[in-house]
Amino acid sequence: MALDTKYRPTRFEDVLGQSSTVQILREFVSSGAGFRQSYLFCGPFGSGKTTLGRILARSLLCDSPVNGNPCDKCSSCSSILDNGSSVDFVEVDAATNSGKDNIKRITEQIQYA
Repeated sequence: MALDTKYRPTRFEDVLGQSSTVQILREFVSSGAGFRQSYLFCGPFGSGKTTLGRILARSLLCDSPVNGNPCDKCSSCSSILDNGSSVDFVEVDAATNSGKDNIKRITEQIQYA
């Protein structure tokens, strides 16, 4: 396992250099408005797009988020932390899943879920 994946932050306050983004995302979770819109994370390599997306997903799917952070205790949080995915969460890397066959497979999986 790569070091950046092994030591990836698991809570919003562990993310460095993205304080304004973290504040906005935590507010979406705290206010309950998290599922009312889509999210597009963009920026240069290493800016925290995947990390923030994973923390946001855990926070939105969490049974009892605390101050916008996931509780890390419920079944949803522990499933994502332990396995990297859950029934409700699948990470899709658009850089490596950009071919026609990949998009077709993803679309079929979404319809199944």
